Amino acid sequence: MAHTDVIIKALLHTEKSSTYAGIAKYLFLVDNFANKIQIKKAVELLYKVKVKNVNTFVAIGKLKKVRHQLGRTSDTKKAVVTLAAGQKIEVA
Repeated sequence: MAHTDVIIKALLHTEKSSTYAGIAKYLFLVDNFANKIQIKKAVELLYKVKVKNVNTFVAIGKLKKVRHQLGRTSDTKKAVVTLAAGQKIEVA
């Protein structure tokens, strides 16, 4: 993967991610096949900040009922990115 727009899908704004913002951590929705090194490079290029650490986890999709059939939401991969001291991402 070479393009940053393919690796990082979105900057997530959730209750948990809003508590992370005070300690320079941000939550991103990323491509399922992206690794930590690719995520780090993509965030540094896209937001022009210095990344200290990247933690990733896969949120397993849930079973849902769609009319009278069982369906399943897709698995998503998320990354918690810790920035170096003094760095900040401007959230609009």
